[in-house]
Amino acid sequence: MQNANKLTSLTEPARETPIWGRYDVVVLGGGPAGIAAASAAARGGQSTLLLEAYGFLGGMGTAAGVTNFCGLHANVYGSIQQVVHGVVDDLLERMQALGGLCEPHVIFDGRMAAQAYDNAAFKLAADALVLTSGASILFHAQAVGVLMGSANDIGALLIETKSGRFAVQAKVFIDCSGDGDLAAQAGVPFEKGRDMMYPSTMFRVNGVDPARALAALPQLDRLMEEAAAQGHRFARRSPIIRPQKNTTEWRANVTQLANADGSPVDGTDAAQLSAAELQGRSQIVDFLAFLRGFAPGFEQACLLEIAPQVGVRETRRIIGEYQLTEQDVLQCASFEDSVGVNGWMVEEHVAGNIALRWQDIPHSRGFNHLPYRMLLPQGVDNLLVAGRCAAMTHGGQSAARVSGACFVMGQAAGTAAALAIRFQVRPRDVNVAQLQTALEADGVWLGRSVPGRT
Repeated sequence: MQNANKLTSLTEPARETPIWGRYDVVVLGGGPAGIAAASAAARGGQSTLLLEAYGFLGGMGTAAGVTNFCGLHANVYGSIQQVVHGVVDDLLERMQALGGLCEPHVIFDGRMAAQAYDNAAFKLAADALVLTSGASILFHAQAVGVLMGSANDIGALLIETKSGRFAVQAKVFIDCSGDGDLAAQAGVPFEKGRDMMYPSTMFRVNGVDPARALAALPQLDRLMEEAAAQGHRFARRSPIIRPQKNTTEWRANVTQLANADGSPVDGTDAAQLSAAELQGRSQIVDFLAFLRGFAPGFEQACLLEIAPQVGVRETRRIIGEYQLTEQDVLQCASFEDSVGVNGWMVEEHVAGNIALRWQDIPHSRGFNHLPYRMLLPQGVDNLLVAGRCAAMTHGGQSAARVSGACFVMGQAAGTAAALAIRFQVRPRDVNVAQLQTALEADGVWLGRSVPGRT
């Protein structure tokens, strides 16, 4: 008998897997892309199921404690304007009605805007948005594999739940997992290099004196230098610390998670991800000590919440019919198959810092088109991919990974899936003009003109 201690794998017995359900569209992942995709597909008349691993929607926006919408706005020839519209407008209205949405705030020395929100309001508004669209939600469902119906078509997605393993069937699948899990399991080629962006663990503090803290923000870099001279250690420069809806409550994006060799943590590596959770919490303890000891307004700050999981910025990026590049972002590229726009700059989280590369602001329109082709993976015909795992280079993804672009990609994918089923064609064969007409009818701004300019 072979020594059991030397085994590196086991053979599981064959099993009959029950079918959870059959749908027109199945969306994996309930972040901004998944929320928009499921809502759009259901509004397009298709039976739709949204699968989410957590017990709430929002993706990194809730599970990683981001609590800040980036990329809804662009700096258009020096004027900051909201350029992402459609399903997201419905979401924002619901969050506003719940009292959980801040007004947009100016960042990066007046060059851009972001919009803070309350986590609970995002969760509640997302639930209502998806359910009123007619889609169904299955929480606590983890994707674990696929069964291919043919070489180029997914037959079923395999999920694990507290009730056991199930198969979910669909005519069209949309991967909004962030990590490209469904695409990778179906054999779609992807990129994932050692130059991935570093993840962070977000946290919130309470008991802040808002007036004194706001006045101290411009001095944080200098205060960190003073603290470092006294022995404090920081994993990253360029801290991002902002007030929430309740101004005594502040969010902090200041940590950076690396492996022992200095490389970025890979969010698709179980061992690295587990170690990163511990590392992030340890860094939070250190940074909170700095805030209390050096930052005016934070003397009485107390730790309110550590995000449920590490905030992952980049893992797999699929190879699609077109890869959005950094130059597309910086040069404000236009595409005939535009499904919306991205106005965020290249925000690359590099070792120890954040590197920003901007469009030619204020001398450019400040946004690039997002082409439909970046949602179409190579090799699988009944799959669309939306969100930070769509077809982008590392530099392109450093911009279009944020929530604004994810809402755009998700709504385009859900609308395209509905059209593909309606006209009985593959998603890659959807008539782009019809897709654009449908998106515009649902409030999406495609960026084919510039506000205030002829």
